[in-house]
Amino acid sequence: MADALFGGLRAYGLIAAMWIRSTMAYRASFVMTALGNFAATSFDFITILLMFSHVDALGGYTLGEIAFLYGASGTAFGLADLVMGSMNRLGRRVRDGTLDTLLVRPVPVLAQVAADRFALRRLGRITQGLLIFGYGVLALDIEWTPLRVMMVPLMLLSGAAIFSALYVAGAAFQFWAQDASEVQNSFTYGGNTLLQYPPTLFAKDLVRGVTFVVPLAFVNWLPALYVLGRPYPLDLPQWLAFMPPVVAAVCCWLAALAWRVGLRSYRSTGS
Repeated sequence: MADALFGGLRAYGLIAAMWIRSTMAYRASFVMTALGNFAATSFDFITILLMFSHVDALGGYTLGEIAFLYGASGTAFGLADLVMGSMNRLGRRVRDGTLDTLLVRPVPVLAQVAADRFALRRLGRITQGLLIFGYGVLALDIEWTPLRVMMVPLMLLSGAAIFSALYVAGAAFQFWAQDASEVQNSFTYGGNTLLQYPPTLFAKDLVRGVTFVVPLAFVNWLPALYVLGRPYPLDLPQWLAFMPPVVAAVCCWLAALAWRVGLRSYRSTGS
């Protein structure tokens, strides 16, 4: 098991490094596309700034608090998008038969699909998320205890793992529904947009859904509300703020299981 995991990570690193070398061969193009990615993802926060030009709070949250939520979600999603963003191309590979070429290589298929066309330009999204997260931290008067300090990297890394699991699970679904990339995007891109705003803006049934069904609330809502000292939605217990690593591990295990089932059910284009 450990050898297979190490081999998969090594293969992923080698493929990603190949695409990075290819990207850096045209550095001006890379800089422009990264800046374009940064600018495009900034429009969401500009919309929030426009809202706050007319209101003092949104759902009872100040601009600094929403910047904290926005930056945490955006950074976690950006990390997952950088590492696993290529998974949404799986349906296209199944349709055109190019997945068959990956099956005959002595490298895990998941590593090949995830690292394919590794896009370094996605660093623009991560940079934008970190900048807004930093603004939120500076704008707020947070009493930083050791637990709150620990919660920040815990939240970002666990959130990235949860989003990565959604990418893999969505790709596994495409073994059966080949044109399902938009379904996958509704949970990844859509989930990121949802989490940029406080839970008080949404109906309780939706909050329950993203807590107990698709656990997106563990990406930033629950840990961030602990850091901000805000009450939890649905009167949830405070100890759930420390559960993102556990939830992320369970999500990754379920995604890996779905991937194995999907891969085993795949029938070659020529079969």
